[in-house]
Amino acid sequence: MTNNANPSSTAMPRRQFIAASGAAICSLSNIESAWANSEKLQTESKREIPLGFDNFSLRALKWKAGKLLDFAGKQNVDSLLLSDLDVYENHDKSYLRDLATKSSDLGIVIHAGTGSICPSAARFNETWGSAEEHLRLGIRIASEIGSPVFRCYLGGEKDRRTDGGIQKHIDRTVAELKKVKSAAIDANVKIAVENHAGDMQARELVGLIEAAGPEFVGATIDSGNATWALEDPIGNLKILGPHAVSSGMRDSTVWLTDTGARVAWNAVGDGLVDWAQYSDLFASLCPGIPFQLEIISGFNKPFDFKSDEFWSAYPDARAVDYEAFLRLAKRGKAVAAGGANEPEFQMQQLLKSLKYCREVLKMGSK
Repeated sequence: MTNNANPSSTAMPRRQFIAASGAAICSLSNIESAWANSEKLQTESKREIPLGFDNFSLRALKWKAGKLLDFAGKQNVDSLLLSDLDVYENHDKSYLRDLATKSSDLGIVIHAGTGSICPSAARFNETWGSAEEHLRLGIRIASEIGSPVFRCYLGGEKDRRTDGGIQKHIDRTVAELKKVKSAAIDANVKIAVENHAGDMQARELVGLIEAAGPEFVGATIDSGNATWALEDPIGNLKILGPHAVSSGMRDSTVWLTDTGARVAWNAVGDGLVDWAQYSDLFASLCPGIPFQLEIISGFNKPFDFKSDEFWSAYPDARAVDYEAFLRLAKRGKAVAAGGANEPEFQMQQLLKSLKYCREVLKMGSK
């Protein structure tokens, strides 16, 4: 998952955008009636994988936790990742416990989350206090709403290009995590660090988890962010899957350019990932972990790896991860940008992905 992402590009003309997306929902005023009346697919599950989504998939709607739970209930999902601390009306114990009761009544497991908890990372801010205070607040919130995890992340790709490289930030994150070890264990909440926005490759995140302590730290595995770290999502899953305690999922398309490659994220089923293989591996490596959709479509990002300067941020990636990423890129074709910040486009992409996961991949327990 990639909270605080800022997808931007020149939007395509409106008529072309609607044709390209195939969106049946064409205005914000229609969204609520569309999801309220959407068909509840009752396909028998062949894979024992709980299905859910991240509220960041619908970020343009700015819905609070209660309304997101209502929507999740209408969609008959198993889980909901609330991936930021602003999604709550407040952080009072009574309000959070009411959310826990509501989610239990709906049969939905909530995963709590936030942003960067690494003080040396570019994305870190002090809105929620110091890194330690931020983590302690998140652990409390997770405990109050019944979340087994508190999802967070280090930073983003730019942190790889700072003095000391990504390892400096990994070390700082480990130090902060260790400060809250007893609090997390006492609350029975696992800190779920995400491979986020190209910050860490799978093997680097595994190293962070092992250094901090796997008894209270696990991974939020993000299939889309794997491609931002020059990884093939299936290769990323093989390494990170055994450590996963949460997830953020979407498809990716990678294609070659004159300067390297570009990556576009897609609705599940619209990109290059072999989801049948991925789902079987996910069920095997991540038993009981919800497959939570974080759909961020409509833009693309360049990776100019034909420059020697580019590789200074990835000293080992050429030998370890790059070849699988390159094979993926050789299969891809360019994807047009447009609609990334449109509420109706976000809704259409999420509903499309939920349908694919149920009908094609046979996910979900409801």
